[in-house]
Amino acid sequence: MKFCIIIPAHNEEDSIGLTLDSLVKQSLLPQEIIVVNDNSTDKTKEIVEGFQQQYNFIKLVNNTSSNLHLPGTKIINAFYKGYEIANKDFDVICKFDADLIFPLNYLEQLAFHFKKDETIGMVAGYCYIEKNNQWILENLTRDDHIRGALKAYTKSCFQAIGKLKKSMGWDTTDELLAKFYNYKILLDKSLHVKHLKPTGISYNKSAKHLQGEAMYKMRYGFLLTLLTAFKMGLKKKSFTYFYNFIIGYIKAFLNKPEQLVSQEQGKFIRNLRWKGIKEKLF
Repeated sequence: MKFCIIIPAHNEEDSIGLTLDSLVKQSLLPQEIIVVNDNSTDKTKEIVEGFQQQYNFIKLVNNTSSNLHLPGTKIINAFYKGYEIANKDFDVICKFDADLIFPLNYLEQLAFHFKKDETIGMVAGYCYIEKNNQWILENLTRDDHIRGALKAYTKSCFQAIGKLKKSMGWDTTDELLAKFYNYKILLDKSLHVKHLKPTGISYNKSAKHLQGEAMYKMRYGFLLTLLTAFKMGLKKKSFTYFYNFIIGYIKAFLNKPEQLVSQEQGKFIRNLRWKGIKEKLF
């Protein structure tokens, strides 16, 4: 299978070399790796250029953007800068973060799953973070959700879901739409990916408001949003997180930004979420 990997990177000099090193040593090499240097002010560009000199399947795109960290919009805008120059003759397209170290059989194992069942649209491993000199499962990982850091889609799934949305919530919307179009999502517990920077460490207050806005854009409705915010607030042991989440939804409800899914898709998403809640309760 032909893999196209796009890696948005902003000031990743401490990790991009480790990420690329793990990818160029894969048992199944990708067709191409496109690194989008997104307004970096460190040595990210120079490190990628060093790999370019050794591997002809690595490409570099230099992009100018804001330094403001806004989850979703900034990273997906950078992804599309890479997608513009990508060879569209791929079987699988990946959006990877620049702070991951992959096991050397990672792409081969993804290809195995995709070939085994053509109804599988997305596959990934699990993120592990270092704590007390040990690599442990990152506590944000769920068995039914692929992290935004390591997305991989078959071409048909990627096209069916309308590619990636330029908004916070893109990495949940993609999975919900994949299910809407009858694609399966698979997580392989044997694939342990080292995540060098824990998720959310650079999110600010305005970014956390975007969590609630994303619920509006995905047509969750207020009650589902309230339950989600409450669960996440408990998990993070933070009333402020819960408050910001709800304020974000209310602001979106009043301002009415463009939604990410159609009414039909929104109804499917709500039914799917309520079904999941009922299964957990009963």
